[in-house]
Amino acid sequence: MAYVESLLHNCASFSHVRQIHAHLLATGLFQFYPYRAKFLDYCATAFSSGLRHAVAAFPFIRLPGTNDWNAIIRGYAQSDSPNEAVAWYVSMSRAPCKPDALTCSFLFKACARSLSRIEALQVHAHVRRYGFFADVLLQTTLLDAYAKFADLDDACKLFDEMSRRDIPSWNALIAGLAQGDRPSDALLLFNRMREGNADDNSPNEVTVLGALSACSQLGAIKEADRVFEYILQNNLHHNLIVCNAVIDMFAKSGQIEKAYGVFNSMKCGRNIVTWNTMIMGFAIDGDGVNALRLFRLVEGRGLKPDGVTYLAALCACNHSGMVDEGLDLFEKMEKNGVFRNMKHYGTIVDLLGRAGKLEAAYRIILSMPTFPDAVLWQTLLGASKLHSNVKMAEEASRKLVESGSSTCGDYVLLSNLYASQGRWGDVGRVRNAMNKRIKKVPGFSYIEMNGTVHRFFNGDQSHPMCREIYEKLEEIRVRIREFGYEAETKYVLHDLGEEEKENALSHHSEKLAVAFGLISRNGGGGVMNVNKNLRICGDCHAVIMLVSKLYEAEIVVRDRTRFHRFKDGGCSCRDYW
Repeated sequence: MAYVESLLHNCASFSHVRQIHAHLLATGLFQFYPYRAKFLDYCATAFSSGLRHAVAAFPFIRLPGTNDWNAIIRGYAQSDSPNEAVAWYVSMSRAPCKPDALTCSFLFKACARSLSRIEALQVHAHVRRYGFFADVLLQTTLLDAYAKFADLDDACKLFDEMSRRDIPSWNALIAGLAQGDRPSDALLLFNRMREGNADDNSPNEVTVLGALSACSQLGAIKEADRVFEYILQNNLHHNLIVCNAVIDMFAKSGQIEKAYGVFNSMKCGRNIVTWNTMIMGFAIDGDGVNALRLFRLVEGRGLKPDGVTYLAALCACNHSGMVDEGLDLFEKMEKNGVFRNMKHYGTIVDLLGRAGKLEAAYRIILSMPTFPDAVLWQTLLGASKLHSNVKMAEEASRKLVESGSSTCGDYVLLSNLYASQGRWGDVGRVRNAMNKRIKKVPGFSYIEMNGTVHRFFNGDQSHPMCREIYEKLEEIRVRIREFGYEAETKYVLHDLGEEEKENALSHHSEKLAVAFGLISRNGGGGVMNVNKNLRICGDCHAVIMLVSKLYEAEIVVRDRTRFHRFKDGGCSCRDYW
């Protein structure tokens, strides 16, 4: 065995592997099971073309053993065709030899990569039948697969059933919860692990990456600070990937100063990902000046801006209304040989559209070397709605229909524009078409208060403090009216009376979250952070600006595109959003 291992270890190219194969065949050693299995495993996993060679050699094996099959299944599991691993497993199940725990582990990895949930469930049943379920590695691989399928209930159930858990088990579930729709549970699990209730396992670099991802989704400032404190106490900040994730987490939690502080204090060096993350952090915070300053510094540090760097800088121009600077960057990409993808075109179209340059945006789309995707036409449609250009909106809508797009936003934007023009017949026609084809995504908002994250939907009445929240909303409505506020009922896009429209506006999820925040804040200090899954509406924007002044509150709202920092009756976006 050591003889073959030594030969394989010294392979410098795939031609050497072929020579070893020829040697094994000539000496008859290829039919010696341990040598052959070792060779097939190396061949199938070490070189990109090796898997094809191993598959071609397989039929010449007189009686393939379990490790022979495992080599091919493992090779396919980590290849570009992971679903082929399942096909080989089916063939193996008909052969005289039987699978072992490693076979199933490779299969779960293949199922996770190809998102083959049904096949994973079937293999799970086989694992129980064969009695392999006590294997911790196998359980962890299955747990990771369920997490990647977003089958979080089964993942949690499996985790609870495990008699022994290792660090990868905890990491797999924390990452799955963080990347799914249960980031709060991911943080609870991380805290449980950090407090020593994790089978003597302590969080490592992979663990904190999952926790940081959860904090980024929730905008949970106190939890973010706790995770960062753990990172510093355990010297995990010397890891470049962890530092990049910390910067991203603080930026997405509305703490751009802390993000920049980490960026400036990094001892592990910076790579292009670090610079890109910080530039994008300034971009979503609406600080185009600092974003472009960092962009100019990238080349000065000996790094070449890539497509992500340019995208971050273009986003900064977009959120700050820096049209000329954005166009210059867009042209510079071509001169510097950086490929423009759909996201670059989408950002420049959005920049021009927000600035009212709809014809220029339309020409950019038509000039593209590739076929424009639906997102570009949706962007133009949104800009047309913003500037009440019905003709351009109808053109963008027609292009969307031609491209086969049928998302909720396509219909809503056009119907909203018709509604703002009082064209209720057209509104009804578009909404009827929408109701027949799609389901609208409900708006909801998160707010973290006293270390707990609360979620509100539009018109939500499920919160334990529902009565107090709605009383606070009424108090807010009275106070802002005294200050001159009039409800912007054009944002209620139904043919209702003015009073019904105002009532509908007052119960938006971000208003409910802010009202709850005003009730719950201790001593009246601190920053309230609200995360919304959709774009904040104009009326909510106007109301929260007034709330920040009348209640002396600093409120940060992160919607799906950017941050809005409300303070003293103003907003960091300067009404450009």
